[in-house]
Amino acid sequence: MIVKEIINERVMTLAEAKDILTALKRSGEGKKTEEGEEEEEIRYERRKAHEHTTKFAKLGAGESRALINELLGLAKMKEEIAVRIADLMPKSANEVRAIYAKERFTLTEADLEKILDLVATYE
Repeated sequence: MIVKEIINERVMTLAEAKDILTALKRSGEGKKTEEGEEEEEIRYERRKAHEHTTKFAKLGAGESRALINELLGLAKMKEEIAVRIADLMPKSANEVRAIYAKERFTLTEADLEKILDLVATYE
């Protein structure tokens, strides 16, 4: 049994995950291991994750990180919420409210407009 250790943990956008998976895909091509079945399963999961990130990432990794940094400057903004906003790129106030639905506070109309204005600059 292989024991793995978590070295680093952080929230990342779909675009950042796409870049990592693309780099792994390039470096992993042509490699074979003794446990063929396990390697096939890893390749399948990685391939599906890469397809998902390619399909749904709306910005590049740099642009999404820049948007997150700007969003973090706003009031009532957590990094997890900023990442969700950068991944989903909401176009209406109702979409932003849906992202904030689990939070214990509500946003004012001014806060919603600021978020939507920032998102609009990155489209």
